[in-house]
Amino acid sequence: MIIGFTLLILCAALIIGMPVPFAFGLTMIYITFAGGHDVTTLLPSGHWRMNALVLLAIPLFIMAGGIMERGKIAAPLVALAELFVGRFKGGLTAAAIVASAVFGSISGSASATLTCIGSIMLPRLRAANYPRGLSAAIIANSAPLGLLIPPSSIQIIYAWVTRQSVLKCFLATVVPAVILVTLLIIVNFFMLRRETTIKREAPPEDFVQELGRKSRSAIPAMMMPVIILGGIYGGIMTPTEAAGIAVIYAIPVGFWIYKGLNRGNFIPTIIETATTTGVVMVMFFMVMIVSRLLIFEDIPGIAQEIVFSISENPIVLLLMVNVVLVLIGMLMDDVSGILLGAPLLFPIVTELGMDPIQFAAVIGVNLGMGNITPPTAPLLYLGARVGKSEVNAMMRPTLIMILFAWLPTLVVTTYFPAVSLWLPELLLGR
Repeated sequence: MIIGFTLLILCAALIIGMPVPFAFGLTMIYITFAGGHDVTTLLPSGHWRMNALVLLAIPLFIMAGGIMERGKIAAPLVALAELFVGRFKGGLTAAAIVASAVFGSISGSASATLTCIGSIMLPRLRAANYPRGLSAAIIANSAPLGLLIPPSSIQIIYAWVTRQSVLKCFLATVVPAVILVTLLIIVNFFMLRRETTIKREAPPEDFVQELGRKSRSAIPAMMMPVIILGGIYGGIMTPTEAAGIAVIYAIPVGFWIYKGLNRGNFIPTIIETATTTGVVMVMFFMVMIVSRLLIFEDIPGIAQEIVFSISENPIVLLLMVNVVLVLIGMLMDDVSGILLGAPLLFPIVTELGMDPIQFAAVIGVNLGMGNITPPTAPLLYLGARVGKSEVNAMMRPTLIMILFAWLPTLVVTTYFPAVSLWLPELLLGR
């Protein structure tokens, strides 16, 4: 009875548009009184769970993403990618996909990736006569790559919630991300094959000279992921330290190299970061108490019994897990989705024999796909605003990319463990 009303209250609150922290707070109040729990024992447990150094990486990566966006650090990366593929039909949209992957590897945020790359690429795509709806859809579908390519904020949260190695969770998503980028680029070229009005960039007179010029301009931006990822994988820095280094590095680069930052927009960036961090931390606190209550009521165990009573076939059960995660991704943002989905479904997938590190990749792909899956699709609506496009014009290309890029990636990540476990085991052992 409690589990049914709990899910009903949470879903109803999210559907009517209640802010996610308040939706979890309402759920917390219901479970507390319905189960007869003592509030004074719950509040300290939420504070204790949040007292983790690794959580400092979240606001720091949020700040780094905001500074990169305002500091125009992604622009030279886009220009370099355009040099190689701009003269092909579909080349600019392919460059946008690659740029989203690179930017996402630093910011770890799907919405920041969409806003930054969209503001850079969409005017260029319109000038080259790319269809407006298709362009916005491609960038919206590429934005969740920030959830997969390390250092990803949601993988830090997943590792914290499930008590896994952050580094292994980072590595688990690399191969699925490469597969997804490849499939998105192929589908992109396929969808644009019949477009006859697209303008192609003329190749430069001296390709080598232009390559050298744009490469020199892009070096400071390219050094950012090299420093962050090299420091983490080289054992020099923890993810939290790497996030701090990212902020320290991005500020002078944004101010004095690319000159996108100034006194007028730097302070608003810090204020936005503080606001976002406050919302995220309040949500963390609420979800930690809710998860504690769920454990008291043995709701994960009840959910496990319900699932296994429906079927004992691992293929069917994993399909059900994926459907639930996609629905979660459709209803809420990536951080909220990982906080709800990880503790609820973790016991089920481990009972099925799935490695917890593989589940990190599975949940990342699912939440990314949920964020762009109609009818709710939060990233799709954000993409429509950024691209000044009608959502209806984005629906068909989005469904094509889900069917031929996102779903194949999800299938191989779910049912072929080596896809996500090969790299962690190669570099870190079992």
